[in-house]
Amino acid sequence: MLFGEVINGEMKLSGLGQIAQREWERLPQRFKHIELGAFVIMPDHVHGIIIIHDNGRGTADYSGRGNPQDPRRAPTPDDVTAEQFGKPVSGSIPTIVRSYKSSVALRINYARPRDSMPVWQRNYYEHIIRDEKDMRAKWDYIESNPSNWENDDENPHN
Repeated sequence: MLFGEVINGEMKLSGLGQIAQREWERLPQRFKHIELGAFVIMPDHVHGIIIIHDNGRGTADYSGRGNPQDPRRAPTPDDVTAEQFGKPVSGSIPTIVRSYKSSVALRINYARPRDSMPVWQRNYYEHIIRDEKDMRAKWDYIESNPSNWENDDENPHN
């Protein structure tokens, strides 16, 4: 429960949770082509929506796959031309997430003992939001996460 605790359905951030919050808020300064959507820090994980816009420099483009009627989209790990081991794609979702996780871990690790457990698990879950209905569902899920923590399988008290 590194990032804080849920009290009466509301997330109360620890100092380390505040680091995770600040680094999330800094992402648009580091990646000019993104906008942040719903976001919540939970005691042991985070949920967030990253909206990627075409900035005219190729960070959102048509890679020859998918729907040619929708030619502007962010590169994802499913693209042949996207992220491969040792070959990061600038501005891609994996690059943004890796950057966020590493900056949070760096700052948290400066603030706690060296023999502490890792800040993050090895991977992450992503979902590409394709329409307004899906966006609303994900947004609502993220915003309601703290109020549902009492019944969450991830809650160690369950």
